[in-house]
Amino acid sequence: MWHIGPRNNNPWRGGWVGPRGQGAFIRRSRHDPGYSLELVEGHWALIPWFAKEPKLKYSTNNARSEELAEKASFKLAWARGQRCIIPAESFDEPYWGPYEAQFKRCEWWTFRRADGQPWGLAGLWNVWKDPVTGQEVESYTMLTINADGHPIMGRVHKNEVDKETGEVLPLERQDKRSVISIELEDVDLWLQGTVDQARELLVPPSAQLFGRVPE
Repeated sequence: MWHIGPRNNNPWRGGWVGPRGQGAFIRRSRHDPGYSLELVEGHWALIPWFAKEPKLKYSTNNARSEELAEKASFKLAWARGQRCIIPAESFDEPYWGPYEAQFKRCEWWTFRRADGQPWGLAGLWNVWKDPVTGQEVESYTMLTINADGHPIMGRVHKNEVDKETGEVLPLERQDKRSVISIELEDVDLWLQGTVDQARELLVPPSAQLFGRVPE
């Protein structure tokens, strides 16, 4: 799909991946002075350079795209162009019911592409070096973007409520989140373009890309 090549050193066996688990991501090869891609297995929760240990007390499995330049955990990787693509046959999101109601339990919806191809989801990667052992640990985070009003991604995740009244907040005060799909024609621009060029790709995936979704 992404023409990584037969000499890749990190073949991925596949399988379900959850936050803080081991997953695969594709990046521009670290040690190639030219331009080629490599598949890497790493920890899904980016470990920033300043971490004292690989297990963090806070979540870095997702990163809000609107805050990449300011957030301490992500701003260096973003500035350095350490962008990656997370290959996925599908991804799951929690559905909590219509806007007018609050369910006590969510339903997990699985999203696949209408064309039958895998998703290529936008992410950032980092290599963290253990200050005691010197061991290098690969890690990555998945980028998200506001999806208020999106016909599909605007329906998932739990609705936010007013802390004082307990009422569901109006849509303009929600912050529904979506993954970001990097289409094949944009792969090279995403992986080797400038920060400004990459920023232009930070949009929710078109509704036409999705296969059948629950009613």
